[in-house]
Amino acid sequence: MSIITTIVIALGAAAVSCGLSVYLMGSGTKNRRTSILKEAEAEGEMIKKEKILQAKEKFIQLKSEHDRAVNERNQKVAQSEQRIKQMENSLEGKQRDLENKTREAEGLKEKVASQMASLDKKKEELAAVIKEQNTRLEQIGGMSAEEAKNILVENMKAEASADAAAYVSETLEEAKMTATKEAKKIVVQSIQRVATETAIENSVTVFNIDSDEVKGRIIGREGRNIRALEAATGVEIIVDDTPEAIILSGFDPVRREIARLALHQLVTDGRIHPARIEEVVGKVEKQIEEEIVEVGKRTAIDLGIHNLHPELIRLIGKMKYRSSYGQNLLQHARETANLCGTMAAELGLNAKTARRAGLLHDIGKVPDDQPELPHALIGMQLAEKYKERPEIANAIGAHHDEIEMTSLIAPIVQVCDAISGARPGARREVVESYIKRLKEMEDIAMEYPGVMKTYAIQAGRELRVIVGADKLDDAQSDQLAHDIAKKIQEEMTYPGQVKITVIRETRAVSYAK
Repeated sequence: MSIITTIVIALGAAAVSCGLSVYLMGSGTKNRRTSILKEAEAEGEMIKKEKILQAKEKFIQLKSEHDRAVNERNQKVAQSEQRIKQMENSLEGKQRDLENKTREAEGLKEKVASQMASLDKKKEELAAVIKEQNTRLEQIGGMSAEEAKNILVENMKAEASADAAAYVSETLEEAKMTATKEAKKIVVQSIQRVATETAIENSVTVFNIDSDEVKGRIIGREGRNIRALEAATGVEIIVDDTPEAIILSGFDPVRREIARLALHQLVTDGRIHPARIEEVVGKVEKQIEEEIVEVGKRTAIDLGIHNLHPELIRLIGKMKYRSSYGQNLLQHARETANLCGTMAAELGLNAKTARRAGLLHDIGKVPDDQPELPHALIGMQLAEKYKERPEIANAIGAHHDEIEMTSLIAPIVQVCDAISGARPGARREVVESYIKRLKEMEDIAMEYPGVMKTYAIQAGRELRVIVGADKLDDAQSDQLAHDIAKKIQEEMTYPGQVKITVIRETRAVSYAK
């Protein structure tokens, strides 16, 4: 017998034994099983009813959601149908309007055609009437239409001539403004971008003191201190009755500055005697020399200019203590450099080269020695000596037309130098020559016929000319302004430009008695 058969017999015996045991036990608990079955049936009935209720609720919920979705879809469909209906109504209205306009256009076309035919007929009638009128006029006036036309042409020539003169003048002014528009724009932009303070320097420096007692100590016993100061500084020291002030006089601004600083240190220290004076003046001279170099370096850095020779840097620093026509030379050089850079940039040229040439253009005014040459040529020689580029040396030498210009930078430097010098307030002018220039300007205008009065105003920047209304008309006044401006330009020398304003007015005066 196999192992599987043995296992099956064993399992069967166990089952019979188990069933017998259940039967024996079941007879004792029959009533209990009945009660359990009833409870189970009752509980199952309750669960069944609960599940049926849940299913009904779920069905009702799903049905309401379905109905709501159907209603929303029906509403959208209804709205779409309504919009389509409105569009159909609008299209029908537009179609009716188009048909009406088409009919109106056809009617208007017929009306225009009728009016054109009527107009052609009236033109023919008008031509016949004009011809008849011309015939009558020829009979009445005793001349033909050609003769009358010639007379009319002759009468119109004078009027046409005056109109032509005015037109020519207007066209000339417009051409001038158009031709110089870009140049003026560049100059104005350059001036607007460069604003600098005006520095006016004199040949004297005022040294302020706390009290007049210091004057005696400065003079010293028998004047030895003041003589030592003058000998050491080369500056004339004027001690007069001016309260709390001493005047330092000299044409060299560097020497005046050395004298001022030396006096300040001596007065502050209180020890004033010849030996001390020489010591202090020597220290101040070294200090000023260092300051000159520092000013030159700072100026070059501010303008973005590099690789300058140390001697050129020292000359630039010396410009701080030099003035030309009352204008501080360093301020003028900085202003010219900025103008040159701005103008070169506007023209598409090298702005750094232009700034370099503008800064160095007046170095010929501050050399250590004073050769008998124009400052422009001295500056050119210095630039060549210290290995500046040829175009920069040429711009320095040609900015006053001493030599011929060979680069585009040269005329820019010349123009910017003139702009900086001609700026109102940049330079002083001797009062006598200033008054003489204004008088000469007024006299030039008085030479013309019809001029009654002349006034030079705005520091000689404008000349107002009063003419008689009965002697000149408007066209002649315009021509007079042009002639005066041309003559002043040819015969006079002046900074900037002069505006000529001709005023012609008529006054009617009456008295009520």
